Amino acid sequence: MENQLNAVDQKPLKLNVKRTFIIGFAFFGILLLWQVYDSWCPTFLTELFKEAIPNSSTEQVQYLVGIMMAMDNLAALILLPIFGHLSDKTHTKIGKRMPYILVGTFVCAIAFPFVPVFFHYHSLIGTIAMMAICIIFMMMYRNPAVALMPDITPKPLRSKANGIINIMGYIGGAFATVVGIFFVLSNYLGTKGTDSWQYQNIWTVEVPFLLASVLMVISAIVLFIKIKENKIEEEIADELRRGEELAAVEDKIEDDKPMTKANKIMLFLILGAEFFWFMADNGIGTFMNNYTIYYLGAKTSSNMINTIVGGVGSVLGFGIGGYIAAKIGRKWTVVAGLALSLLAYLAWLIATYTFLSGSMEGGGSFPVLLYVVWFFKGFGMSLVHLNSFPMVVELCNAKKIGAFTGYYYASSMAAQTITPIALGTLLLADNINFSFLPVYASICLTVSTIIFIFVKNIKTNKTEIKKGLEGIGAED
Repeated sequence: MENQLNAVDQKPLKLNVKRTFIIGFAFFGILLLWQVYDSWCPTFLTELFKEAIPNSSTEQVQYLVGIMMAMDNLAALILLPIFGHLSDKTHTKIGKRMPYILVGTFVCAIAFPFVPVFFHYHSLIGTIAMMAICIIFMMMYRNPAVALMPDITPKPLRSKANGIINIMGYIGGAFATVVGIFFVLSNYLGTKGTDSWQYQNIWTVEVPFLLASVLMVISAIVLFIKIKENKIEEEIADELRRGEELAAVEDKIEDDKPMTKANKIMLFLILGAEFFWFMADNGIGTFMNNYTIYYLGAKTSSNMINTIVGGVGSVLGFGIGGYIAAKIGRKWTVVAGLALSLLAYLAWLIATYTFLSGSMEGGGSFPVLLYVVWFFKGFGMSLVHLNSFPMVVELCNAKKIGAFTGYYYASSMAAQTITPIALGTLLLADNINFSFLPVYASICLTVSTIIFIFVKNIKTNKTEIKKGLEGIGAED
């Protein structure tokens, strides 16, 4: 009998791909909504602030756009840890994460289509109010949805699992982007001097938001039907226990003891580096659509195609990043991703101030170089996101996954609160315009890389983990 138990205990850990893909529906809904939100809302706010402030230019209102986008992130900074902690303490018949996922999804799905409606009728207050409602309930949904993966995945397998759910998320983001290409914002705005956008076809801006809401609801329903939290946790209790023993941490995690100094240092370094890579990524993301419209003079569809190209690079990284981490460790995989992204931004920076500097200002075309930059940036940052989140939740026990997920997103949201204001304010300077974007991103990413170098590299070599196709085989 004892030999049988030992044999079971030595059985190689294997990722349940089918279940992980279903969990990925949660991330599908998250990135679908965020892609629509980030692509359209900064331009909505730009136009409404220009209308509210007579004789103001596009650059002069960017700091206000940055402040409003930052307020959303400030709310997320506060709410994400709260909902993470609450979901850790929640126990219901449908699980501890599912109640928050369902309520957050359905309220957000109802409010989201009203954002473009209020914009269409020139209501700045109404637009901001609907954005705020969406953010609050999206935070109720987001933390528990993300925490669901580590809840039911052994620690050594979380990078591969994170790759799968991120691929699902990027499919959602890509879908939103493709829809946006067919509903072009620049055409909708038209010639503002003669025709108010109130008299344009409202469905041009409404359809992407409405589709995002519908697909969010569908993804939540699929998740609710297919994932029975309590039942799954009971079925894989032994695997989760073995995963705890094989965690890639300096000191062993004890259920009822505080974090050791070494583990705290590791956590703070990861969160610090994360703060600066989100300063770079979100700063660019917030103003990229405006950069395309107001600096390049190009159509928003060009930026949407650019987003898809970056998404292709990201999906490629998510697909192979877990295997890279298994070879060289999560730390060096993250460092490699940061370095590659930094090189992409530097290429954009050099081109901007050399052979592209004279032709980009109002040229009306979108440089092919940016597609190359976004592909490599997408690939590099996917390696970062794929491995950094598992590194954070690796440092806690099963009772605190929601709280540590909250820490991870608190760091990112703190950056996303500060960076739109910082970059928007810099754009007010007389000698700074949208060409400053790659400079800003390169500085932030350099700081992030330097910080992450000091994270200790820990590889899990203590047990057999199935590899290749066998290692991600699905189970019923």
